[in-house]
Amino acid sequence: MRTLAIAAVQTTPVPHDLRATWERFADRVRAVRDTFPHVQLVVVPELMLAAEAPLLQARADWMREAAVAIPGPLTDRVCALARETGLWLIPGSLYERADDGNTYNTALAVSPAGEIVARYRKIFPWQPYEQASPGSEFVVFDLPGIGRAGLAVCYDGSFPETARQLAWLGTEVILQPTLTTTRDRDMELVCARANAWTNQLYVVNLNAADPAGVGASAIVDPEGTVRQQAGTGEEVLVDVLDLDTVARVRAYGSAGLNRPWAQLARYGERIHLPMYGGTFRPTPHH
Repeated sequence: MRTLAIAAVQTTPVPHDLRATWERFADRVRAVRDTFPHVQLVVVPELMLAAEAPLLQARADWMREAAVAIPGPLTDRVCALARETGLWLIPGSLYERADDGNTYNTALAVSPAGEIVARYRKIFPWQPYEQASPGSEFVVFDLPGIGRAGLAVCYDGSFPETARQLAWLGTEVILQPTLTTTRDRDMELVCARANAWTNQLYVVNLNAADPAGVGASAIVDPEGTVRQQAGTGEEVLVDVLDLDTVARVRAYGSAGLNRPWAQLARYGERIHLPMYGGTFRPTPHH
């Protein structure tokens, strides 16, 4: 089996306090390593290290104040923590101050060797509320000997194109840091299940805890079944994802019945699909 042991830490930043938030993040990561030594990857919520405040406490100038260069001192600390703990780290997302003059909401993947192996700029910021600029490239990365993961951030999950493109790029598990403090969380969970089912892959949708968010983090399997769902408070979802399940479900169907991904691969080249540049062309990963 190709297994990925994860810890999705539903926690909160310390609003507008970057130093205290970093200490909380580092403490949580070390606690996961000490408590669950089999875990390989830790993910925390969107904008955790940016110390973003709950929605009605947000400051208009905070994004630019908290924005950092990538790489830079903050990501150097994340990389050092990954080396120290021997863990893959998905440190939520950061406000990235880019060379092009824009500020992006950027998710990272850091390897146990302390290297930034993926950088994803959120393509679908929550407009008109979120002021970050949209990114333009979907991002996947390989976990050697295990499989391929893709990055998405919060509102990205409301657009079916996100999960479909990540699946087309070979993703077997979507890691989706989230920061939702509003009552549409139920719909986000519908989307997480739909994205997992229609693309037959895992979705790890990790929200912030109360009061930063409304919690309800979820891990969904390739058949669209919710394996775990959190409450509203601080907690950690620990799970071992069998990535061979993706291949099994795609070969034999969800509940042994439905095989949408295989059908796309079989007939996609014959169907006129303008959004895919004409047709759906299977990649070598399929």
